[in-house]
Amino acid sequence: MVRYLLRRLLLGLITLWLLATIVFAITNILPTDVGRTILGPFAPPETVAALNEKLGTNRPLPVRYVESMIGLVTLNFGDSFVSGSPVLPQVLGAVGRSAKLAGLALLITIPLSIAAGLYAARRRDRLADRAIVLAGVTLSSIPEFVTGTILVVVVGVQLDLLPVLATAPEKADLVTQIRYLLLPAVAMAIVYFGYIARMTRAGAIEVLQSDYIRTATMKGLTTSQTMRRHVLRNALVPTVAVIAVQIGYLFGGIIAVEKIFNYNGMGATMLYAAQRKDLPMLTAGVIVIGLVYMLATLAADLIIAWMNPRIRLETER
Repeated sequence: MVRYLLRRLLLGLITLWLLATIVFAITNILPTDVGRTILGPFAPPETVAALNEKLGTNRPLPVRYVESMIGLVTLNFGDSFVSGSPVLPQVLGAVGRSAKLAGLALLITIPLSIAAGLYAARRRDRLADRAIVLAGVTLSSIPEFVTGTILVVVVGVQLDLLPVLATAPEKADLVTQIRYLLLPAVAMAIVYFGYIARMTRAGAIEVLQSDYIRTATMKGLTTSQTMRRHVLRNALVPTVAVIAVQIGYLFGGIIAVEKIFNYNGMGATMLYAAQRKDLPMLTAGVIVIGLVYMLATLAADLIIAWMNPRIRLETER
């Protein structure tokens, strides 16, 4: 297991380096005048040139690339072009806010999705199975901004049950924070419910058709015992991989939900940085999201290897 972990870490570090190189290429090679973008089209040329000199955007590409890689290793991504303050604390603050929202969304959707998928697998081709599959496909096809808008109008405005803004007051207790985050979390959970439920259903059906499940049934185990002892652990292998991918997406890909509920998470921060050409903020954000993806995938690989040692052995060959 240690060798497997070290191998995955090495691959993750190589992936981060490639990601950092791609981000550098996109943000530095494409023609753009950062100083002009910040100061506006009517700023004097000498003022724009002075700002580019101060920001270092007019230095040679190899020099900027080396500085970028050193910043990646030392976690020093420089100062924001817009605010002038270090970008890493701002990015980490946005990551923390996104973690709260993503964590609540996963806490809602994972148990419900897995339970629904297992229930549908046990009643394959029956009315309950078809209803769950149909509901999953339908909900997965609805974008987050649509479900978020519906929840705002119905639950937040007409019924006035929950706040329509996701940002809780300062020093709010845990219950209050959850109350403010519940609507956007439900909006995301609705979309991911169908995807995770269908993956769980497919994995459970495949396991239920295996020979050792038939043997367990012939030995007199009840359906509940078979599901608990033999099906659950093996059926969740593809589900764990799917959840890991969704964790990474929830941190950086929920811009629409954050905009609807006025929540300053990672997605909104990255959108603002892209609009203002804030290259240090954009670079740090992409690297941090890539790191979240890497850690989530690594955790999923370790869980899958623990659940099914044959996968680990096949990977090490």
